Amino acid sequence: MSAAPSAGREFLRGARTLLGGFGWWRVRPGLMLLGLVPAAIVSLVLGAGLVTLGAWIVPLTDALTPFTDGWPGLWATLLRIAVGTAVFGAALLLAATLFTALTLLIGEPFYDRIWRGVERVETGLAPDRDPGFWAGVADAISLIVRGVLAALLAFAIGLVPLVGGALGAVTGVALSGWILADELSARALNARGIGHRERRRLLRAHRARALGFGVATQLCFLIPLGAVLTMPAAVVGAARLAHGVLPPASEPRDMADSEA
Repeated sequence: MSAAPSAGREFLRGARTLLGGFGWWRVRPGLMLLGLVPAAIVSLVLGAGLVTLGAWIVPLTDALTPFTDGWPGLWATLLRIAVGTAVFGAALLLAATLFTALTLLIGEPFYDRIWRGVERVETGLAPDRDPGFWAGVADAISLIVRGVLAALLAFAIGLVPLVGGALGAVTGVALSGWILADELSARALNARGIGHRERRRLLRAHRARALGFGVATQLCFLIPLGAVLTMPAAVVGAARLAHGVLPPASEPRDMADSEA
């Protein structure tokens, strides 16, 4: 009986972790402002792509459903609406994943400064371990691949009659939220010498909290201009999320070496 409320509290705790990230606008406003630059650049490019898709969604839907040409008008229209909604919904979810991957890659110097600022405030010292540029590229590719798979699954579920739209949206947001939580927290955990397998084990041990953070981030990303304004706060929140999933006695190896 107590497991569900506990999971609910952890989910809300994860969402509040993102909310707390916005508080850094009071702490380091200049640094957070820099974090808007790469987010705005990527958002403009992806936004143009979504606008283009919206303009072509009707002919695209017709091209995907040629078999409905002989159907009664009502049923053909309903199916095409369902397909068009599923296509655009999957594109929105994929755009959020692409936005995160490209923004983190392009804005590495900006977000590195934000992350290090959080580490110094939260732990007293930022870990020195740097996975390197190519590790960031590999993470970005992994994020995009997983985002594509999540978008395809959401699209397939969205085709289910009557309830597909709602189910596809919920599934897509949940999957994308989990992927975002994993990717955004990677920097703080990798810097402590924690590889991706161990990182995901730690997140699974705090699944509800990680999901709450990721879902809140994903929902903010879906709001117009929300992705740009949320990205710096998400970097702050992800660092705090990483601190929360580490075992109590855990500390960065570089910090331990420096104290010795």
